[in-house]
Order: sequence, then C-alpha cells, then structure tokens
Amino acid sequence: MFNSYLKESIIGRAIYYKKIKVLFYNPMDFCEPKRRVDDRPYGGGPGMVLRPELFLKAFAKIKIPSPGRGKKNKTKVILFSPSGKKFNTAYAKKLVKQKYTDIILISGRYEGIDARMQKILKAEEISIGDYVLTGGELPAMVLIDSISRQIPGVLGKYESLEEERVSSSEVYTRPEVFKYRGKNYKVPKVLLSGNHKKIEEWKKSKGRP
Repeated sequence: MFNSYLKESIIGRAIYYKKIKVLFYNPMDFCEPKRRVDDRPYGGGPGMVLRPELFLKAFAKIKIPSPGRGKKNKTKVILFSPSGKKFNTAYAKKLVKQKYTDIILISGRYEGIDARMQKILKAEEISIGDYVLTGGELPAMVLIDSISRQIPGVLGKYESLEEERVSSSEVYTRPEVFKYRGKNYKVPKVLLSGNHKKIEEWKKSKGRP
C-alpha cells in the first residue's frame, strides 16, 4: 500500500536524498504456522482482535541506528486509535522540535490490537480524525507526510510551509479573466493592485481554517 506513495513527489525526493528513511516490520511475518494472527475478543463483541505477541516480536526486530558520536537516540512510539489524541500540524512540529531520531508507527486492523501491547510499549495513541478506517496504513501515511514536511531540507524553502506564511483558501493564477460557458470569472482586484498591505489583509480574511 505504501510503495507508490513513498516514491512520488516531496516524500519520494526526501527518501532519495536521505532526509528521511522509512522501514517496515510486518507482525504477520512472526505468526507461527497454522496459528491465527487474530482471535475472538474476551467479553464478546463483533470482529477479531490482533494478538499482541506478534507486534512485540516485530518491535524487537527494529534496529535503531546510532545517531552519531556523542548523541543519543530519542524514540517515539505511536499507536493509531480512533480514541487517541487528535493529530494536527502543531503535534507534527512538536515531534520535530523535540528532535526524535526515530518515530515508530504501529498500524492495526480489524477491531484493533490487544490493549496489553500498547501498555507494554508505552505507545501514545493518536487519531487522525473522527471517523473509522479499515486499518492504520492511511493514518501512517498522513503522519509520514505531515511530519516530514517539518524536517529542514524536505521542502525546498522554509516559506514553502503553508502554515508559516499568510495563506488563503482562495488562490488564483493566469489568466486574469477566465471564460466558462459564456460567463467571465475574474481574479479579485485586490490581488492585481500591487498593494501588499491590502493583499495580506485579504489573505488573512480568506485564511485557511
């Protein structure tokens, strides 16, 4: 699921130029022959629950390289959960500012992972929104993208970060007048005025939510 995403655009370049590195550890690889990766939940209920030992075995295989002489590894463990803390840009900035060398993203499926795994690893539970997804792969991609953008050198310029400049939910480019089905759609006059103060005020009034 990640292959095409990680090879394209900004993230693809970041990996190519070694600004970030993404590795995968599949808990299913540690399932014993003829044994299920999941089982019925205690207490009843629909769906199946993933067994904790598979994730712990996968976690034990993670080899975190030394960041260099005189430096220490700083690792953050994140588990995706609908009931977790809401992820946003401020959280992504915080992770980079706190200089974590490694971020481990644990993605579950089905009804989730046995809760004991989260307690053993002391993973922070994170949600990307008030909706339920089939698995944790999409949330993992969201965090990879959002966090990577905050790392110096991933984007060409610091100003490329939308949240670090006055940005509008309305943007326009050439032509100045666009005709569609007999009607003219024009660029707002203020953007053509050359008055930077008024332009900035207009952008703030149309600011991104």
